[in-house]
Amino acid sequence: MLRVQHLSGGYSGEAVIKNLSFQVKKGELFGILGPNGSGKTTLLKMLSGILPVQAGEITINGVPIQSYSPKMLAQKVAVLSQHSSESFSYTVKETVALGRYAHQKGLFQTWRQTDETVVQRVMQQIGVSRFQEKPIQELSGGEKQRVFLAQALAQEPEILLLDEPTNHLDLSFQKELLDLLREWTMENGLTVISIFHDLNLAGLYCDRLLLLEQGRMKSNHVPNEVLREETIREVYQTNIRKHPHPQVAAPQLVLMPKRQDMVHFGKIDHSMLTLTQEFIMLTTPQPLRTMSSGVIGSGTGWYQSFVNRHVDKDYNCSDHRAEMAAFLTANGFEPAETVGMMTAVILEDVVHQEYAGEGFSIFVVVTAGIGNAVDASKSHLHVVETVPGTINTWVFVNGELSEEAFIQSIMTATEAKTKAIQDLQVIDSVTGTIATGTSTDSILIAATQQGRKLDYAGTITPLGKLIGKAVYECTTEAIKKSRKRKEM
Repeated sequence: MLRVQHLSGGYSGEAVIKNLSFQVKKGELFGILGPNGSGKTTLLKMLSGILPVQAGEITINGVPIQSYSPKMLAQKVAVLSQHSSESFSYTVKETVALGRYAHQKGLFQTWRQTDETVVQRVMQQIGVSRFQEKPIQELSGGEKQRVFLAQALAQEPEILLLDEPTNHLDLSFQKELLDLLREWTMENGLTVISIFHDLNLAGLYCDRLLLLEQGRMKSNHVPNEVLREETIREVYQTNIRKHPHPQVAAPQLVLMPKRQDMVHFGKIDHSMLTLTQEFIMLTTPQPLRTMSSGVIGSGTGWYQSFVNRHVDKDYNCSDHRAEMAAFLTANGFEPAETVGMMTAVILEDVVHQEYAGEGFSIFVVVTAGIGNAVDASKSHLHVVETVPGTINTWVFVNGELSEEAFIQSIMTATEAKTKAIQDLQVIDSVTGTIATGTSTDSILIAATQQGRKLDYAGTITPLGKLIGKAVYECTTEAIKKSRKRKEM
């Protein structure tokens, strides 16, 4: 639809844009990125015909833009600038109606029923029709931006150009505006080309991205390719990390600040562990990077308190997460900063031990009972039953773990636990076969993210060897304690 070939141009003969080539397809939401001074606004002005082309060519549907008259070009391209403003106290409807100028004919620009229909439809779709008779100067910033978007869409353009449309808008208006644009591209075939200051919004909403650096193309691809860590670090000269959005297949970037508040507090060990009749607790001076299957604090995050709570074997609750959160709050813990687990095991049977490696160490805490032992390969023979956790494993690493190492730590710990159960001949009471775990096992891997960098935790890596040994020994001892108690 829109094609740019070897484009150069700028102001007063100076080429801000240099030999740029790309194309945008019909119905795409196309984002333009780049640091200040990279040429984003200059490019947009050239695409809209405001600035002349010094070299190269811009075509719309195969026709050079300079071949269009201003009115014809306005039927093809609409522009929503970053700082839209009104000089007169127009009403909302009058402001939106200005977008029909390109379609009006004759000396007196007669207002037709077609114009009225389009204006009313666009105001309804953008959500501003309810205050169409209100002076635009009385609207909020977000409402004004909606009105100016409606004005641009009233032109019925094929291409909509936007210069940082979410600038100065609060979070809810940013989302609403971009949701509207996404909807128009999908349902109406509108092509949207927009400058983005926020890389995460661009990654979340755009089909493709163009990254500029000093007026030249650095990258032109799908968001996941353009928003590479090494590329963004190089172009923006700042430290960032890339991670996936939790709900949709879109890349997101986070800034990595220079941590001046990081306290090197030593290591996690026995001195931080507290045991009461109600719970086992470990609290650290600073939050730890954590991956867990806790009732509270599951998934990945940063947590400072870790609680393994004892409950009766007949514990039953319709909303165990809410009940657990209430328990934590009542006992002085902040649920948002806590990983909370439950166990029916007598807490005095807990086993905890520190293990030292070369330049790092781990601290392992295990509570284990085998009353609901299950052979995972035959679990389909069991009835689904929600009961309190049985084997709960905590692994605290005094070191810096990669994402890969977190996952491998869980795999290695699980293998070691299963081996302990096998060697102790723990039987699945339903199938009569050797169990692999219990139906309610839970695990926690937490790292200080200080000290030695540990990229891997597979079974034969330095960290994996230590986790395997520690979890096997602690699980074995904890199960023996549980069996001994049952025999008493």
